[in-house]
Amino acid sequence: MWNLAKALILAAVLAGSPIGQAALSQGSKATSAPALSEPKALGTFGQWTAAELTQAGGKICYMVSRPAKSEGKYSKRGDVLLVVTHRPASKSFDVVTFQAGYAFASGAKVPVNIDGKKFELLARPDFEKESAWAPDAKTDKALIAALRSGKTAIVQGTSARHTETSDTFGLIGFTRAYATIGQACGVK
Repeated sequence: MWNLAKALILAAVLAGSPIGQAALSQGSKATSAPALSEPKALGTFGQWTAAELTQAGGKICYMVSRPAKSEGKYSKRGDVLLVVTHRPASKSFDVVTFQAGYAFASGAKVPVNIDGKKFELLARPDFEKESAWAPDAKTDKALIAALRSGKTAIVQGTSARHTETSDTFGLIGFTRAYATIGQACGVK
């Protein structure tokens, strides 16, 4: 899984950070964003990989998993990832991001089912076309609690071409990976 470094950086760092917002709003001409270090693996725990990297603003710790099962009538799809990120320098913790591997439909809601507990992520194609996030920090915290105690997470999405997908993520190792990124970033 570690060979996904570029996808991990895109999903975990750029999509949700102020640096990422600036880079995305400038398109490929973004050159003023602070340099990111190469990701450093912190370990693989079951189905989750923990890593850290640094940028001018400080350390970023994140964990990522690929789906154990993906369903849908699509012909082509990019990397599909579920990511949790801590950015202590910007006081941003427990940010849950789903990268769909396709552009979401405008206004798409992204249902998440963790062992019967239901949540909803919001796609923002105007901001980052392939990612969805919780609407607020309270939902992120609730998602983290459910992910820590759950066995599987099922994330559904609808592409800009109206293709429906369902991705099932195993949660074995989630708690250990979460503790590892917390320790790396000094999160209690």
